[in-house]
Amino acid sequence: MKAAVLHEFKQPLVIQEIDPPKPEDKEVLIAVEACGVCHSDLHVADGDWPQLAKIVKKPLILGHEIVGRVVEKGGAVRDLQVGDRVGVPWLHWSCGDCEFCREGNENLCSRQKITGVTVDGGYAEFAKAPASHALKIPDALSSVEAAPFFCAGVTVFRAIKQAKISRGQRLAIFGIGGLGHIAVQIGCALGAEIAAVDISEEKLTLAKSLGATHAFNAASTDVAKEFRNMGGAHAALVTSAAKSAYDMAFSCVRPSGCLLIVGLPAENICFPPILMAAREVRMQASAVGTRQDLSEILAMAAAGEVRCRTATRPLAQANEVLEQLRRGNVSGRIVLTPG
Repeated sequence: MKAAVLHEFKQPLVIQEIDPPKPEDKEVLIAVEACGVCHSDLHVADGDWPQLAKIVKKPLILGHEIVGRVVEKGGAVRDLQVGDRVGVPWLHWSCGDCEFCREGNENLCSRQKITGVTVDGGYAEFAKAPASHALKIPDALSSVEAAPFFCAGVTVFRAIKQAKISRGQRLAIFGIGGLGHIAVQIGCALGAEIAAVDISEEKLTLAKSLGATHAFNAASTDVAKEFRNMGGAHAALVTSAAKSAYDMAFSCVRPSGCLLIVGLPAENICFPPILMAAREVRMQASAVGTRQDLSEILAMAAAGEVRCRTATRPLAQANEVLEQLRRGNVSGRIVLTPG
């Protein structure tokens, strides 16, 4: 099969022919129809996160927003059939037995396997996955439409869900890219008042078209002042991987508000403890999501409440797509189509 393979950090992926994987007893083999390109793929390829770089399998096939059809299944697989259309997320496998799994937080499983990090992902014509963690795709969604929800969609959905945003509250979204434009729609579906922040007028226009009430260009506007005039954000969701976005977002959160940590800068973020205490600002990080979270966001998408803006590229252009991400030139999500 054809695959885009990472051999060394900070080096281009190699488009090459390799043997397709063989499913084990509890696994399925999937003919990949679509695989979203996530900013995390870029961080993995560049070795930006030292903690993650230590566990990256090499050589590695990237990609953790996989949708395709089951073409072969192991002997112990009962709930999936050949021909079923399924998706594979970042959470490749969780044990079900550890403390976190028992608490309903399988995304924090102490023994988890990660698609496109510790096991091969979907920048290929075929991928395999545990049948237990391959979710069926609603008929209302095409494979290209569904793929981004397996990371971008579920990540922002879980973050907003954990913040317990209620109707009429102000939700600020910093970064209107692949994750941010989905977050705008989720917030609108929940009845929140959305304020979008970015440095791209094109992305801010997109946010307004998706239902954002306010759109602020951080390059030309005193964003913190604008939020003070509004009374501050009940929650600020940062999808940007820029440290400066966090610095700005922190200053926009109202007392007792919540800073939602989703975008992952390469450097550490920190805030003055005196301000955190005086304003009782909470911080809530979000680690992708569980299978339950995925089912819920896929249901929203199938009902037409949320759509991901996508563009498709052939697998052979994987390196060009990653370079577009480096330059910040991606609006929505680019999806590779290996088939």
